[in-house]
Amino acid sequence: MTIGVLKEPAHETRVSMLAESISALQKKGIRTIVEDGAGEKAFCSNSDYVNAGAQIKDRNKVFADSDIILAIHPPAESDVQYLKSKILIGVFQPLYSTELMKQWAVAGLTSFSLDMLPRTTRAQAMDILSSQANIAGYKAVLVAANSYGRYFPMFMTAAGSIKPAKVLILGAGVAGLQAIATARRLGAVVEVFDTRPAVKEEVMSLGAKFIEVGGAADSSKAGGYAVEQTEEYRQKQQQKIADSMAKADIVITTAQIPGKKAPILITEEMLKTMRNGSVIVDLAAVTGGNTPFTKNNEITWYNGISIIGNSSLQSTMPSDASKVYGKNVLNFLHLITDKDGNLHLNWEDDLVKGCCITHNGVVVHERVKGN
Repeated sequence: MTIGVLKEPAHETRVSMLAESISALQKKGIRTIVEDGAGEKAFCSNSDYVNAGAQIKDRNKVFADSDIILAIHPPAESDVQYLKSKILIGVFQPLYSTELMKQWAVAGLTSFSLDMLPRTTRAQAMDILSSQANIAGYKAVLVAANSYGRYFPMFMTAAGSIKPAKVLILGAGVAGLQAIATARRLGAVVEVFDTRPAVKEEVMSLGAKFIEVGGAADSSKAGGYAVEQTEEYRQKQQQKIADSMAKADIVITTAQIPGKKAPILITEEMLKTMRNGSVIVDLAAVTGGNTPFTKNNEITWYNGISIIGNSSLQSTMPSDASKVYGKNVLNFLHLITDKDGNLHLNWEDDLVKGCCITHNGVVVHERVKGN
């Protein structure tokens, strides 16, 4: 069996697999082909891949000679014709791209989107959302610190005392928790809001204050994701957030609901209460953002506040992001291949079934079909 690694679009710095993961495939007798220059932006050269046992070929040869194709982003429309009867593995956000998934089904493509993996204990080793969110949460704080015109930690000097920055983090998932840890290491005072009361202990263990709002909808069966809340709860939630926003210097927002537009957690009225020079980093920008003024991949200004919309901060750390992403993919490949390196798709396995989007000419994922 042969696995091909594609070069990503120009805006993406990551690659699906670094050279260090190739050797594990070699041991199973799996041949690997890498598109020329695929790893350059992640500091992995063609020679690194060759030394690990891979072959370097042009894009057309990767398509022609591979059984499984690895690509973080969906290949270009012009590439789809080469994917018939192939298996494609990546992060395709199918709940937002249902028409594209239908096109892939018609083209005879079998696709696995790893962002749709069930969030179970067994899936943790393949959880690309967590591995990439961890990096995004870390980098969000560094971006905020770089944009903020004041200190993060408290300083006591002969010229007077500097108060520590007050950071508000909306969402205590993987990105939020890493943001808490990073902000605390930089000396900030941190408050955290999340609709899931179960995360309170984790938040407090990292040295942050947890903002509690009673009456949240049960999210225990949502696989670690946020769920939509009642109007009554949203009103209470907004009041609590508003109280904290008025005191915050830095706000990091992470709230997203799969398949839906990101909820507006920060209203225009809340923004008016923040002091000049404050910074918001919105990690939900790609799905509309958590403020009414967020624009993805842009910095917008409102009343002296900078709103940084960026849902791909993980791509600003391409080497480590590619390393952990590649390890996730490698673990998934182990799941769909036998010990001799042959393809083995067990449709009774909840992980295999749970992230398969198209197969045998149809969209097979129930949520994508119903979206």
